[in-house]
Order: sequence, then C-alpha cells, then structure tokens
Amino acid sequence: MTGGDMTWTASAATAPDLACPIGPVVDIVFSRWTTPILWTLHTHGRQRFVELERRITKITPKVLTQRLRQLERDGMVVRTYHPEVPPRVEYEISELGRSLAPLFAHLAEWSATNLPKVEQARHDYDSEPTA
Repeated sequence: MTGGDMTWTASAATAPDLACPIGPVVDIVFSRWTTPILWTLHTHGRQRFVELERRITKITPKVLTQRLRQLERDGMVVRTYHPEVPPRVEYEISELGRSLAPLFAHLAEWSATNLPKVEQARHDYDSEPTA
C-alpha cells in the first residue's frame, strides 16, 4: 500500500514488530476485558471496584483486579486510595485513556454500520455447502 496508507516492505512481512505498528496498541487496548473497563470508566466516570463489577457483568473479581492493575501500570487508569475506615479505592480513566475516546467513537460508529453486514456474511458463509 502507498499514499495515505503505510508502505509494505519485505522486511515488514518478516518482522512482527514492523508488520503491524499498531500491534502493541491492540494488545493494550483490546484485550478481553480492557475495552469494557475503559468504556465504563469513560461513560460513568470515577467508580469504586464494586461499581465496576456491577456494570461489567460476567467478569470475575480476580480478573477485574488484574486488568485494573495492568491498566494503571499502562497509564490508562488512575487508582485513588482514600485512607478512611473502611478504606476506599476509586478508579477513573486517565487523560491518556481518555485520548482513546475518538477511536472508541469511530469503532462504535463502524459497529453500528457494519455489524449487520458481518452477520449477513457469516450467515451466507455458514449456509454454503462445504466442498
């Protein structure tokens, strides 16, 4: 590809890091539970662990804890500890995490427009007799 797209080279095809420069971003942002966590924090603002747990159904407390720690490590989420009795911890999306909002909005728009086409393509594919 050329022009506005990146140029493909033979070395890019052999070096995974160069083959897809957005690979590391995809690993950070689109892992199994990361997107729902970031979406929820962006949509609902600062929340406690139990609030996130209620809003993101089917996630286990262990996995939520792991993902929140990783997102904090990656700079996407800010964890605030309040030394009260009992202690209170809140999570909110960081400025870095918020910078993903246009990407998420674009993906939501793409989803609304194209998921029906994907479903139709799957239906058509699954309906074809196998050779």
